[in-house]
Amino acid sequence: MDFYQNLKEKLARIISDRSIADERITVLSARTLTTREAIGEPERNDFPLMRGKEFMMEADFQGAKGQAFTDMPGNYEGSVRDVLSLDPTDNFQRAIFVATLNAVMRHENLVTDTVHCRDKEPGLCAEKLVTYMKDRYGESRIALIGYQPAMAASLSRAFALRIVDLDEDNIGKERAGVVVDGPAATPEVIDWCDVILSTGSTAVNGTMGNFLNGKPVVFFGVTVAGIAALCGFERYCPYGH
Repeated sequence: MDFYQNLKEKLARIISDRSIADERITVLSARTLTTREAIGEPERNDFPLMRGKEFMMEADFQGAKGQAFTDMPGNYEGSVRDVLSLDPTDNFQRAIFVATLNAVMRHENLVTDTVHCRDKEPGLCAEKLVTYMKDRYGESRIALIGYQPAMAASLSRAFALRIVDLDEDNIGKERAGVVVDGPAATPEVIDWCDVILSTGSTAVNGTMGNFLNGKPVVFFGVTVAGIAALCGFERYCPYGH
């Protein structure tokens, strides 16, 4: 079964089982957040969100917030049923679906940490990640999927690290002492590593399935909150709100 169709069916069961399928939804919107709204004032200024490479979509379901990163921002308003009818064939529609999934699951107390950390928290998250990965996976070779500057800097000091990113401005460049590979190198990098540390944004750009290959994988961030809970994926997001 298609990955997104499976998720849509899981969301449909949630709204049915919780008796909210036919309730009036006063506001269900996904909107593009400003940088300050999404991440505050972190200590670093090179996060993709701050460089205009990514955008944060936020769904509001009866006051519960759910977020998702995307490179195709826009606005949307409708009901949960409307979202279920979307055909998630591009990053905009997938971002709407994923953000909505996060918001609905947050409202129903099925998941936490669906809103991005702010200010000093991204840096603290990166520092804590080294201990988390060592405790879980020891002295492993890590494939970082999606260049996250603070995480890359922390990990490169403690582990053998390779990085794969979609951004042409990063590919072939040295970041945190590591030359960033493009997506074509993904199979080689995965074969090399012991554990995959992947941005949850792969749920929106349609590449998540590339990393569910049997090797241990840890997804990080708010985007993947609902999906990780529904599918039993390991998720790292210690400072989400």
